[in-house]
Formats: sequence, C-alpha cells, structure tokens
Amino acid sequence: MAIPRFDPVATIAIAQLLATSLWFSANSAADDLRRAWGASVSDIGILTSAVQLGFILGTLVFALTGLADRFPASRIFPVCALLGAAFNACFAWLSTGIASGAVFRFAVGICLAGIYPIGMKLIVSWVPERTGSALAYLVAMLTLGTALPHALRLIGAAWKWEYVIGSSSVLAALAALLIYLLGDGPHLSLRKKVAGTSFGAVLGAFASRDFRAAALGYFGHMWELYAFWTIVPLLIVRTALNVNLPSSKVSGLAFAIISAGALGCVVGGLFSHRWGSARVAALSLSLSGLCCLIFALAWRVFSPVGLLALLLVWGAAVVADSPQFSALSARACPPHLVGAALAIQISIGFAITIVSIAIVTGLFDPLGTKVAWVLLPGPLLGLLGFYPQWSRNVNSSR
Repeated sequence: MAIPRFDPVATIAIAQLLATSLWFSANSAADDLRRAWGASVSDIGILTSAVQLGFILGTLVFALTGLADRFPASRIFPVCALLGAAFNACFAWLSTGIASGAVFRFAVGICLAGIYPIGMKLIVSWVPERTGSALAYLVAMLTLGTALPHALRLIGAAWKWEYVIGSSSVLAALAALLIYLLGDGPHLSLRKKVAGTSFGAVLGAFASRDFRAAALGYFGHMWELYAFWTIVPLLIVRTALNVNLPSSKVSGLAFAIISAGALGCVVGGLFSHRWGSARVAALSLSLSGLCCLIFALAWRVFSPVGLLALLLVWGAAVVADSPQFSALSARACPPHLVGAALAIQISIGFAITIVSIAIVTGLFDPLGTKVAWVLLPGPLLGLLGFYPQWSRNVNSSR
C-alpha cells in the first residue's frame, strides 16, 4: 500500500524543527539544574559545549568516511533522531550531575550530526533546483528547533524539568517517523564503495579565494551565534526585561528572541534572490554586530519594550547570514568536494562555538551583561575576512 506523502520540503523542515529541539533542551531547564545540581552558569556552558563537541566529531566522521553516501539519508536521519531522543531521555532521568550529564549531551551532539547535515542532503534529493531557498527554510527550522525547548518550558511551567527535557525526545521520535515515511527523493544517488575524502584534499578548498572569504565570514558568525543563544535567558534576567518574572516567562521571552532568527533566515532567503547571497550575508552580519555594540554600550538606557525590540532584531540578524554563507561556500568549491568541504567548515565553526560559549559563560557571573563585548569580535572579524567577496560583489553591480 502506498504511503501518502505531503510536500517533501515542508516535511523535512518540520522534521528538522522537531529533531533539533534536542540541541538546547538542557538549556531550557538551566534554572532547575542550578537548583538541583548546584550548577553554575559555567557548568551550563559545559553542557552546551559537550553537544557542540559531539556534533563536531559526528560531522567529521560523516564527512571523512563517506558514511552519508553509503546509506539512504531517509534511514540515517531516523536512526540518529531516535538515538538522540534516547540519549536526551537518559540525560533527563539518569544524569546525576554535570559530569554524567555532559556525557549524554555529547552523545546527543553526535546524533545531531546525522540530523542537520543529512536534512540538507534530503532537500537536495527532492528539490535540487530549489536548494538555495529551501536551505534558508531549513536553517529557519534549525533556529526554531533551538528555541523550541524554551517554548516547552513555558507550556510546561508546572512540569518537573525532567519532563520538559524529555518532551524533546518525543518530538525527535516524531521527526524520525516523518522522514522514514517520506523516504528519499528521486535525485538521491548512493555509492556502494565510498573511499572517503582525504583531509588534505578537503582543506584544498580553502585555496579558493571565494570559499576562504565565505568560510571566514561564517567563522565570525559562529563565534557570536551559539554563545548569544546560550546567554539569552541570562541577559533577560540581568536587564530591565526581568521585572520579577517567573522562570516560565523568561523562557517565553527567550523563545521569542531566538525564534526571531527563523524569520530572519526566511527574509534573508527572499532578499538573496534580488541582492545576492553575499550582500545579504554582509548586511546580516553588520546588523548583528551593530545590535551587539548597542546592547553592550546602552542596554541600561532602554525601556523594557525598547530592550526587547533590540534583542528581537539581534535574534533575527544573528542567524540570517548562516544559509547565505553555506550557499556561497558551496558555489565556491569544486563539485566533488562540496559535501566534505561544507562539513569541515561546519566542524571548524562549531569548534569556535565551544571557545566562545566557554568564555561568555565563564565570565558571566563576574561581568554580567558586559560579556556582550566578548561577542562583538565575531561579526567584526567575520566582516573583515568576508570583505574580499562582498566588496567585489557590490562593485560588480555598479
């Protein structure tokens, strides 16, 4: 009996949304963990960095062994989503502290390497002619998935933190079912024998000036992005937005600020058709850096409404450049290296997030909102590294 299928792009996007709720599930219960385990802000940063480290390892394995080309994407995604759901549930009910919790979060990160990048491959297998715009929607869903645990915390205000985190496992299992039923697109090609790609060959992609510029812009973007997402609830608590708010309301505001990035990705994708990806990426990175600077300099003078507006704009801009950098990198490197080169770029980018997350969470208790200054070098250096490409793009259109 044939299984009815919905729109493939919509199905993959929804599955991405549900499965990537695993990413920041622990952060949604940060206040509860601080009470239950006596965890500090730095400890919460360790849990986040463990996910990032697992994701890096998983991405490198997929990139350099050729595993992603050896098996159907519609089978890799469900397996990784189910394993991620299991490890996330283990974190909720079996962890006894930061050490054991970090092990389970590391395992979740490995599984996410079979969800986010494989979701991109699924998009290509269904609609290769719409990869650019579809990729923007996919990153938008990743952003919403990142914010989703905060929404779950808001909905389940009376729940124990274990159930809040565990609900992400239920969503990831549903995502696995959606992709399993959807299957692979007609454009998927598998290779029975995949030798993998040498690390030296992949690094050769950086010899391309355009790939190098897009990668440097992406690295600056990544310094800021995940560190910002990590400290959003902390910024709410330490500023005028915290008017004796219960933790559930803090989660609601955090969800709004982070999920604004989904709208930023979609709008950026639409404007990229008219302006080009380079202009959109440069504008987004500039706007994000400007918001960071304004917040660091003048957050005290804003009213609660004005401060919320600033953080919403920052939340929209901070991730809007991500799909554009990926599209630029894909176009700039040799076709036979696209998958592996993007995987290496993503791995380096996430390695950078581990450093920035560790610094901002480690300094948050003594510095408070002043840690926003630590985020600012990301967009500034990213723009500097990306300048050769976006300036040439602007000049060529005159």
